[in-house]
Amino acid sequence: MKTIVLTGGGTSGHVTPNIALIPRLINRGYDIYYIGSKNGIEKQLIEKEGIPYYGISAGKLRRYFDVKNFTDIFRIIGGFGQSVSILRKIKPDVVFSKGGFVSCPVVWAAWVLGIPVIIHESDITPGLTNKLSMPFARKVCYTFPETEKHLIREKACYTGLPVRDEIFSGNRMRGYKLCGFMGGKPVLMVIGGSQGSENINRAVRSALDELLKNYQIAHICGRGNVKPELENIKGYKQFEYVDRELPDIFACADVLISRAGATVLFEILSLKKPALLIPLSKNASRGEQILNANSFKENGYSEVLYEEDMTAETLVAKVNEVYKNRERYVKAMQNRNLQNPADKIVEIIEEVAER
Repeated sequence: MKTIVLTGGGTSGHVTPNIALIPRLINRGYDIYYIGSKNGIEKQLIEKEGIPYYGISAGKLRRYFDVKNFTDIFRIIGGFGQSVSILRKIKPDVVFSKGGFVSCPVVWAAWVLGIPVIIHESDITPGLTNKLSMPFARKVCYTFPETEKHLIREKACYTGLPVRDEIFSGNRMRGYKLCGFMGGKPVLMVIGGSQGSENINRAVRSALDELLKNYQIAHICGRGNVKPELENIKGYKQFEYVDRELPDIFACADVLISRAGATVLFEILSLKKPALLIPLSKNASRGEQILNANSFKENGYSEVLYEEDMTAETLVAKVNEVYKNRERYVKAMQNRNLQNPADKIVEIIEEVAER
């Protein structure tokens, strides 16, 4: 029986693609183990899947000066030593890394032990963790066609981004019931990432009266961001966080407002949902969401509203534009032709593991 170690963490976007691979790896006869941080979001997500989990010390890799860089380097060194010990114990045939700062020590330890490594890059331009991991990888899977120019051609494998099978299990009527909605008005789903988005929340709520004239709104606003004073407004349902309910809310949604992280983008694409993308600005990121969103717009999948241009008025106008032209976006997404990303990645894992 073959053995694989999965790694990745820090945000749900570095974990859920790994979760999408698990059923296929089990069907191929793999023993699966996971290495992540001791208390990161990946721990609770993976333990729900029943996969053996090993926590290591993790230090954040930063491109800028911060006093924490001096202490985090010792956490990274500690994580490397722990990874070597864990990998010696498990003796995997291959390591698959989805990125996030916890994955670097695991990749480096695998390389030192002669264990082949495959990494996956979600965004158009590689993040710092994957830049530091790429020299030690046999293959680099990537999500957007534009990424190829940033990679070593011999290692590069265009796969897309795997999404969980359960995302397709949603039921429209269950979604209506969950939100307390009725038929008639279309449903606008708002999702700002696993932590929510203060700026999107503020813009949606400032435009609430206008939006509710035409839409029912399912608003996933992030932990601690539910407003009690808005709880009993007809046609407006707030959620701090959703897990098992997410497929049903997706199923009842007619149009979305979303951030532009790669995971949610490929869920939107897989479900063929028209969306207005509001990427995280460069003031709060390295700009990867802007590139992701622009790629989707250029392919005709979605519309984009930059955070700097977002007001209640521009938000309402853009949502109405997307809904009016929804069939055009759906048609563009239906014309996309790519092998199921999870199947493609598992094929690459099989190839590397058998060498």
